[in-house]
Amino acid sequence: MLHWFKDGNFPLYLAPMAGVTDRVFRSICKHLGADVMVTEFVSSEGIIRRDDRTRKYTEFDDQQRPVGVQLFGADGEKMSEAAKKIIDWKEPDFIDINFGCPVNKVVSKNGGSSLLRDCPVLAKVASTVVKGVGDQVPVTGKIRIGWDFDSINAVEVSTILEESGMQAVSIHGRTRSQRYSGEADWNVIDECSKSISIPVIGNGDISSGLDVQEKIENTSVSGIMIGRAAMQNPWVFREAKHYLKTGEQLPPVGLTERWELIAKHCREAISWGRYGNEKQTLMAMRSRLMAYSKGLPSGKRLRQRMSQIVSINEINEIAEEHINFHAQNKKNSETLTVV
Repeated sequence: MLHWFKDGNFPLYLAPMAGVTDRVFRSICKHLGADVMVTEFVSSEGIIRRDDRTRKYTEFDDQQRPVGVQLFGADGEKMSEAAKKIIDWKEPDFIDINFGCPVNKVVSKNGGSSLLRDCPVLAKVASTVVKGVGDQVPVTGKIRIGWDFDSINAVEVSTILEESGMQAVSIHGRTRSQRYSGEADWNVIDECSKSISIPVIGNGDISSGLDVQEKIENTSVSGIMIGRAAMQNPWVFREAKHYLKTGEQLPPVGLTERWELIAKHCREAISWGRYGNEKQTLMAMRSRLMAYSKGLPSGKRLRQRMSQIVSINEINEIAEEHINFHAQNKKNSETLTVV
């Protein structure tokens, strides 16, 4: 059994999200309580070609452990070769295989969720990678519940992954055709967790400690994976841990703490240099900054300003203006109440 499930542990995973869960964001979420990290998915072809850009996707700090590197592809031999190269480079705690990505450019190459339509190929990919990696590190998989509502086959796929030698499976409770719309079907996830003996990590529509507690009480999953909710609220891990421990919800995160984290994220991304210089980095981060603003008052106006950010000084100026404006509004409101 993977050690982070031992002794009754119920781990909270940060879901792998392309363009989001880079090394900097993973560090932030780890600090806020996430237990297990998974990198953005990387192309097995890119790893084999030793593409520097692809290799950067696999970077992580030891403080982020346990951390897995996620691969996608449709050729088991190449994926096995790529997995062994990653293990040589980085020694991750596990290799994760993506069988769930719904994005067209991945599906069109027979990767990601396209393999849910071809179980024999999926089985061959899974078993080939597991055999190729051997006992160096565990191999896990991530799937969706099916291609569409007419072909929900998560139980079959989960069973195949267990039989291939994989040691855990993460399941997003939507079909490929749903993408990220509609509701996640946790009944299917629960059915999978009751059908196999390896840990099942449930994923979909988790945005609070109350959500996590509800899944613990009403399903048999061994862990929870949080994705999009963490994009705008990485504090969700801290909130969930507190709720599971005390049964109480933490008060909302204050404006000052929110802005301090946003500024820290920007500074560390600039220092890392993956996206280029300061201007290039902040331009690349605009969508991330706009996601953060969804949890802030006056969010629409902030998103307009975030969409034009080019310097860390602008971030600091916007933060100071925003905090002071709402502090003054609060003060005025309190004065009116007293009067």
